[in-house]
Amino acid sequence: MLEGMVTETLALWRDAERCYRVVTARDPRFDGQFIMAVRTTGIYCRPSCPASTPKEQNVRFFPTSAAAQANGFRACRRCLPDAVPGSPDWNVRADLAARAMRLISDGTVEREGVPGLARRLGYSERQLGRVLTAELGAGPLALARAHRAHSARLLIEMSGLPLTDVAFAAGFSSVRQFNETIREVFATTPSQLRAFAASRRGRQGDAGGTRLSLRLPFRPPFDAVGLLRFFAAHAVEGVEKVTSTSYARTLRLAHGTGVVRLTPEPDHVRCELLLTDLRDLGSAVSRVRRLLDLDADPAAVTRVLGADPALAPVVEAVPGIRVPGTVDGEELMVRALLGDQIPAALGEEVPGEWGVTRLFPAAARVATAMPDHAALTALAERRLDVHVGRDAAELRAELLACPGIDASTADYVLMRVLGAPDILLAADAAVRRGAEALGISPESLPERARGWTPWCSYAGMYLRQAGLG
Repeated sequence: MLEGMVTETLALWRDAERCYRVVTARDPRFDGQFIMAVRTTGIYCRPSCPASTPKEQNVRFFPTSAAAQANGFRACRRCLPDAVPGSPDWNVRADLAARAMRLISDGTVEREGVPGLARRLGYSERQLGRVLTAELGAGPLALARAHRAHSARLLIEMSGLPLTDVAFAAGFSSVRQFNETIREVFATTPSQLRAFAASRRGRQGDAGGTRLSLRLPFRPPFDAVGLLRFFAAHAVEGVEKVTSTSYARTLRLAHGTGVVRLTPEPDHVRCELLLTDLRDLGSAVSRVRRLLDLDADPAAVTRVLGADPALAPVVEAVPGIRVPGTVDGEELMVRALLGDQIPAALGEEVPGEWGVTRLFPAAARVATAMPDHAALTALAERRLDVHVGRDAAELRAELLACPGIDASTADYVLMRVLGAPDILLAADAAVRRGAEALGISPESLPERARGWTPWCSYAGMYLRQAGLG
């Protein structure tokens, strides 16, 4: 199914007529898939903005908020266009632009600069800038600036951290740059933005500055029960804690550690974060969103999979199923290699919160304890580099070249680390049991999957669900 990942480029924002129909209908399903900018006000909005619909001749459409900002538009403070699910394109597409967006969201530009981003992607800075500007309407610096602005807004509104500290925690190199960016993007000062948010909530943010409570939006429906069941079945003691209503775990981040508790609500996921370094906020939120597959488009999945007579009953019974991702590529690789034999005691201890007390063990520690495991050694020595910006075909080839890694394991890693939506794990026992329960011959799955493209990963989750009875 790997070839199915490279789909036709989806450029909804280029279809102005269709975009305007979406705006007129205020359809929230398209929030995050394109940006509407209004020439007469200089403001950009999400498609479902509740403000009066502008005249068609007065609007422009952009693929990203960064593109709108680069063209002189500022964010609407009424609809908060950045506080929406991300575009599902970044998972459906396997091209350079999509891989770059995943790394930018993870904070790569803040940590390593544009040269580091280009190096991870295997392109020159000039090539990268040209492709991103053509595809997304903005270069890597502008896209990273939009990401910093979003992180800054979260810290301004949700914490009591001094604004000077917010500037550096969000990744700005100076307070002046921070103030200018906030004024350009939100048409207000940081202090006014904080006051406006406090008045809207009727309370101040958390005073400690390291503990935050955020609302993570998603496109409904959202099968939270299925995700919690999956996490419970694979939980590592001390690293994760699952209850009937929430999931908590520790996070290993670039500048420190974190603990997160995720509680699904009807229209969002409540995300409680405790970070040792607030510079990791943007990365932590991005990783959690990928873990829960919050940027998925369930309506698009349902249209394809619901058309299969065998799958239709389970698709209808469990709307909004998600494919669990991961918060760390190296961690997922260790899980895939060791299964239930994770040596949790090798993880460093962290201050206990919500029932979790230690980090997932680093690959280097696990490899030291298991020196004969070739794949673990390659991972620990960085000869095998598993991260969200990898090209799927290249990563799969590297995985298969590593002793002890078969095709099923490689595909499982691509599905969960890269968010690849079109991979069917046809050899997985749970998938095969589900197929039999629905009257589908397990041997026919590869052929049957042709009709499920580009959502075979979701089809696999539905088959797993069917296997539960």
